[in-house]
Amino acid sequence: MSSTPGQTSRREVFSVSRLNREARGLLEGAFPLIWVEGELSNLARPASGHLYFTLKDAGAQVSCALFRNRGRQLGFRPADGMQVLVRARVSLYEPRGSFQLIVEHMEEAGDGALRRAFEALKHRLAAEGLFEEARKRPLPAWPRCIGVITSPRGAAIRDVLTVLGRRFPAIPVVVYPVPVQGEGAAAEIVRALRAAERRADCDVLLLTRGGGSLEDLQPFNEEALARAVAACELPVVSAIGHEIDFVITDFVADRRAPTPSAAAELLSPDVRKVQESCATFERRLRRAQDERLAQARQRLRWLSRRLQQQHPGQRLLQQNQRLDELEQRLRLALGHHHQHLAARLRELAARLRQHTPRHRLRDLRGRCDALQRRLQQAMLHRLEGARRRLAEGGRALELVSPLATLQRGYSITLAPPGGRVLRDAGQVQPGDRLETRLARGRVFSEVLSTEEE
Repeated sequence: MSSTPGQTSRREVFSVSRLNREARGLLEGAFPLIWVEGELSNLARPASGHLYFTLKDAGAQVSCALFRNRGRQLGFRPADGMQVLVRARVSLYEPRGSFQLIVEHMEEAGDGALRRAFEALKHRLAAEGLFEEARKRPLPAWPRCIGVITSPRGAAIRDVLTVLGRRFPAIPVVVYPVPVQGEGAAAEIVRALRAAERRADCDVLLLTRGGGSLEDLQPFNEEALARAVAACELPVVSAIGHEIDFVITDFVADRRAPTPSAAAELLSPDVRKVQESCATFERRLRRAQDERLAQARQRLRWLSRRLQQQHPGQRLLQQNQRLDELEQRLRLALGHHHQHLAARLRELAARLRQHTPRHRLRDLRGRCDALQRRLQQAMLHRLEGARRRLAEGGRALELVSPLATLQRGYSITLAPPGGRVLRDAGQVQPGDRLETRLARGRVFSEVLSTEEE
């Protein structure tokens, strides 16, 4: 605080640091988190791991900071010239007194636009009631035929067919081939939906494809396809992408499955449970048969006692004959029914045996034998190469061997003690014994005199 001559009132004087702190508080308090779209430039990555860059458009630019803990959550690598969409809070960098944005989230502008369009369409269709559970139809417990609308070359159709073949191979499948990404894919899928509805080959439809980016899944976020799924007379299951992927058709369809394989399990009964149900029905049938026979015997005994009491001899004989006839018919009918169930069970068991993995194991054994033969051939080839290299090394060693030098007429003289090689006449004295090694044999001699050059 200070005052000037002639003034009685006092005025407050701010330091620069305090002024910047106050300005920062005003900026951060006045603006909530905002979305800003622009082009990256002056991108810097210091050793701290933080990102500093400028966000600009045709008329202005603003400095931005993305701190390391937020940068780890990015699904892409930013670069100069990239168009991005950021969620940030307004702040002030106090040391320089400069206005800047503290970025909380950043995404590529293209995906951001698609995501905003996705959310807008989702809210609009939800407001119309297309996502309501009340309008969705139940799936058939035992579908007579399943229609699959997907790409015939994708991994999704292979997963679906594999699961259906494992769980209940008796269900026929009709594939309606369509492109599942790119321009015009949504229109082709709509035409396939209407064709399946018109042909009425199936009683449930599966709309599926594998995972991908938001742009790859865009056909399933288009309004025309969403309305076609909602208007379809057949129940529709949507299984698009991975478990974390959500598209508009997931909300409009009668059921949503997290993956194509999960959709196939949702639509098909388990053959093992069917077998268990057949076994349960057989046990119940046998129990009912035994109870029926027990009741018939009990009634027979009761009627016999009544007949004995009334002495109706002729009527008794007729009733006994009728009872035997009914018992034979009952046993015959039960036997036919049991044979029918047994034949059905044998048929299901035969169809299960057709899908045994023995053929696959035989192919794998053949492949293993072929690989073993190739391994043996490779080992023989490797050993032959090693033998050739060993022979070449031996020949090269012979060229530099001192024994080859001896073959050309040279000799090696060894002097005591220890048999060291003699190179200088001063190494020996008269009377020393020497050993001279020749190409063939050795010569022992005694030094008479020495002469040095």
